[in-house]
Amino acid sequence: MIFRFFRGRDWAMVSLAVILLVCQIWMDILIPQYMSRITDAFLLSETDVVMKYGSEMIVCAFLSLAFSLAVGFVLANVSASVGRNMRIQQFDRVQAFSEEDIGRFSASSLITRSTNDVTQIQNFIARGLQTVIKCPILTVWALSMIYGSSFEWTLITASGAVVLIFVMLFTLHFARRRFQRIQWLTDGVNRATKENIDGIRVIRAYNAERYQESRFEKASGDLMENNISAAAIMAPAFPLAQSMVNFVTLGIYWMGALMIAAADTQEGQLNLFSDMIVFTSYATMVLAAFMQMFGVMRMLPRTLVGLKRIGEVVDTEPSVTDGTVTAGTECGTVEFRDVSFSYPGSDREAISNISFRVEKGQTLAIIGTTGSGKSSMVNLIPRFYDPTSGRIIVDGIDVREFSRESLRSRLGYVSQDAIIFSGSVEGNVNYGLHSEDRGPDDVDRALRIANADGFVSSMEDGIRSHVSQHGKNLSGGQKQRISIARAVCRSPEILILDDSFSALDFKTDLELRNRLHSEMSGCTIIMVAQRIGTIMDADEILVLSEGRIVGKGTHEELMADCPEYRDMARSQMVGGAV
Repeated sequence: MIFRFFRGRDWAMVSLAVILLVCQIWMDILIPQYMSRITDAFLLSETDVVMKYGSEMIVCAFLSLAFSLAVGFVLANVSASVGRNMRIQQFDRVQAFSEEDIGRFSASSLITRSTNDVTQIQNFIARGLQTVIKCPILTVWALSMIYGSSFEWTLITASGAVVLIFVMLFTLHFARRRFQRIQWLTDGVNRATKENIDGIRVIRAYNAERYQESRFEKASGDLMENNISAAAIMAPAFPLAQSMVNFVTLGIYWMGALMIAAADTQEGQLNLFSDMIVFTSYATMVLAAFMQMFGVMRMLPRTLVGLKRIGEVVDTEPSVTDGTVTAGTECGTVEFRDVSFSYPGSDREAISNISFRVEKGQTLAIIGTTGSGKSSMVNLIPRFYDPTSGRIIVDGIDVREFSRESLRSRLGYVSQDAIIFSGSVEGNVNYGLHSEDRGPDDVDRALRIANADGFVSSMEDGIRSHVSQHGKNLSGGQKQRISIARAVCRSPEILILDDSFSALDFKTDLELRNRLHSEMSGCTIIMVAQRIGTIMDADEILVLSEGRIVGKGTHEELMADCPEYRDMARSQMVGGAV
């Protein structure tokens, strides 16, 4: 699965790394041969030969170091590139998700998948890939150099390798599940952290700091206990492996001493001594390769879990598929034809059998009790969800036939919660597709229509004033007006306002609606509201109750014929007016 994130340049860099690794291994393989020659020359008191081979061995050692550094640099480059590819693919996929798709993952989990999970894979590429490539080559090459040597030495080396493999498999068997759980437990820590930061005002208002601390301590404690448990299982492995290398070396020398003592001639003793040194060096290389592979296998469970989690995001096909139509047969019309919708996993319909039509330039208002389905209904127009049944027609075309970009470019959408991005006021208003085609004059016009020009002009740098993340330095009403200005700035055919006047006082509410009607007369407006005064001038008002239309008409018609609407109006009356 990991290779799907490799590009042509990455494969070229990996090929270069393989070549450099072979060169490094070659240098490593030559060093024991020089040691044998130096030993022979030293025993024969050939000082010049010792110096000659010693110099060449030093050159081999430095070349091995240089090749090793080069391999590390190349694979670090590959690691960074692949990590970037993973993050981009995840981000692009999430951008195409519907609300239903995003509901399958939590925000904290998506953050972990694009940060911690990617980091685990990057570490494996930078450190583990070198071992995966190098160790098999080094093992086969080293074994080929000692093939046919002493049976006793081979048996000792094989015994050490068997013990190493047993230790590796035993520890990994018990630690694997704990390594796999680390990523999921990290999600829990991120979730607790995010909730604490997002809800800090409520937490302080209710003196709930200790409760939040206990939740975070539990999530953090679970992660800590899991890590400690995994570390406790893995801790003896490396000392045992290192000791086994020492025991194998000791066994080879002990058996070598017996063999040298049993040799008949001095020449035979010298040859055995030289062979023992070479065999020990190559045997150590083989065992060291096993130890390095053990380190890689220790990283592997977390890497595989991270790769699987990233694959879940990248492989998720958006439930809202893209259409191909880019142009409608009408302009500014919206029609619902017997539309019903249920949220994923729910048996209850949020809206049932909704039918209406809005013509270009008209204003449609939607009102109802909390949970009656108002937001659910308007969220179907930009295809945040698709209806369970029925058809939604925009500009004469079913919304499912439109390309999402074409459909949403016709809409100006203001969500129920005013979303403000960190940056400038201008950047928040002139936002989205074709923002480069709009300038400060368009921003000023949008702010004026949204009745936001007054407070923006009083800010230190006007439209270039800084806005903090989530608009923390703005009031609720100011955030709503900035959000409305953002929708107005793109001059949409259809403007959707999802309860976007709730934080405004009555005077600002009235002024804003008057400016919308006077300066955007050709724009179709679909407005969700709670206050009768906000919607009473609409061309048509829909009254929802438990997901169904229980009233339809003008304010006067509904006051006469719709008990639900009349009850809401009377509850909001002050001195006979709403």
